Formats: sequence, structure tokens, C-alpha cells
Amino acid sequence: MTAMIELANAEKTFTMHLQGGVELPVVRGVSFHADPGECVVLAGPSGAGKSSILKMIFGNYRCDSGRIGIRHRGKVVDLATAEPRQVLSIRRSTIGYVSQFLRAVPRVATIDVVAEPLIANGVAREEARERAGKLLRRLNIPERLWTLPPSTFSGGEQQRVNIARGFISDLPILLLDEPTASLDAANRAVVVELVAEKKTKGVAMVAIVHDDEIRHLIADRIVDVTSFAAAA
Repeated sequence: MTAMIELANAEKTFTMHLQGGVELPVVRGVSFHADPGECVVLAGPSGAGKSSILKMIFGNYRCDSGRIGIRHRGKVVDLATAEPRQVLSIRRSTIGYVSQFLRAVPRVATIDVVAEPLIANGVAREEARERAGKLLRRLNIPERLWTLPPSTFSGGEQQRVNIARGFISDLPILLLDEPTASLDAANRAVVVELVAEKKTKGVAMVAIVHDDEIRHLIADRIVDVTSFAAAA
């Protein structure tokens, strides 16, 4: 497999344990791939399962059947059958994730929140903070705010910190869940530039973007997930 990500007939169903074990089908037959240097955008209406597919690729949701092949350290690992330790290793060194919401330790300075993924992978703190500062500048977060915790920021500022944290690592796979949702035009343009730079470095990306203009600026392929939506 030359693809960095390859899904084949992946399926997910939720079991509602507090409602008598009722099963709620989410997606079935999910099949697509993402190659190095390619951004695949998932399209479809709300509730079609786009975020669930992204969480399956990241290993937050366990795949009930089918296959989710991830190229990790030169080998292909099937996340559908991977051990929890493998999943954690893949997240640490192969897959980055930019969610819609920033989750950070309270009272930690913004620059350290952004630098942390690099430090966790062995980059010296000074270098990590320098790289974090460059990204924060590009995303128009004033330097006077860098020592403050991002919990004190506006929603749009928090999302820009989230984007900086997600893009700072040199991981070969990056998942993007509505990265431009809370941004103005200038900062949306920065995200488009960041995506383009990741492509030139051979990063494989899967994204959810509801903004039609941004979708067509970053997408190499668009996968309509409507056909994967499972009827209850």
C-alpha cells in the first residue's frame, strides 16, 4: 500500500446501553484512501458521519468491522484490530489531529500549549517555543498574549492556537475537523497556506470543511460520505 491512509468497508455502530442496548448505525462501507501530499475532504450534510469517520481514523472510535490501514513507521497497521498501545504510538508519532475545540491544561501559557507536541517528541524546549512563536505570529496571535493561558482567549483566538498546535509537528498524517470554522478571511487564508505547505512535505490529510471556497482551495479529492451513512 502506497497510501498513508486506506479505509476498506469500515463500519461503526453505537450501542445505547442506557436505552436497552439499542444499536444505532452510524456509517458502513466506508472506503477511500489518502496518499502522501494529498488532502482528501469529506463532504456531506450534518449527521452523515464525517466526524465519526475522522475519529475512526484517529482511533477514538473503534471500527466495528472493515479495515483502517495506517502507514506507521514504514509498516501498515490496521487500526480496526490494533492494540491500545499501538494506537497511542500511532497518535504520538504518525497522526496529528486538529479538532474543533482546544483542549489544553489549565493555566499553561499559550506558547507552551503550542510547543508541547514537539517537546513530547524530543525537540528541545527552546527550539519548540521558537517554532511555536513563528506559527502564532502567522496566525495573528499577538506576542503579548503568548504567556497567557488560551482559556482566556476568544473562540476565534482559541481556534488559532488549536491550529498552531496541530500544524507544528512534522507528522506524516494530519486530520482536520473544521479548522477554519471560527476564523476571519485573513486567518482562513493562513490555514490554506499551511495546508499547501504540508502537501509539499508529503503529508497526507483528511479534512472536514463546510466552507465551499476553502474546500475547493485545499481539496485534491472530495469524498461524499452520503453513500456511507447507515440508516437506523
